[in-house]
Amino acid sequence: MTVSGHTGAAHATIRVRLTPRGGADRVEGWAMGADGTSHLKMRVRAVAEGGKANMAAIALLADALAVPKSAIRIAAGHTARLKSIEIAGDPRVLEVRLAALGEGS
Repeated sequence: MTVSGHTGAAHATIRVRLTPRGGADRVEGWAMGADGTSHLKMRVRAVAEGGKANMAAIALLADALAVPKSAIRIAAGHTARLKSIEIAGDPRVLEVRLAALGEGS
C-alpha cells in the first residue's frame, strides 16, 4: 500500500484489483502481486460496461472506509482490472482504515 500526503491536498493512493460480475460486493483484503506490490482485492456484482463496475467499486470502498464517494477517484486503470485509486483525507487516518480492511480476510 502506498500512502502519500501533500500539503493542501492530503490523500492516500492504493492499488486495487477489481473483479466485475464477482457475485457479491465485497472487499477481500490485501494481496501481494507478482511484482511485489500490494493491492486490495475487491469484487462487485456490476458489469464492466459504461463505468458501472468502477462506480460500484467507489461506492463499496467509500462505505468500507467511512468516507464520502466524492473523496475517491480512479487515477489510472479505468478500463483495467488493476487500478490506482486516490482517496482524499488525512493519510494517517486512511492508513489505519485501509490496514483494517485486511483484518479478518
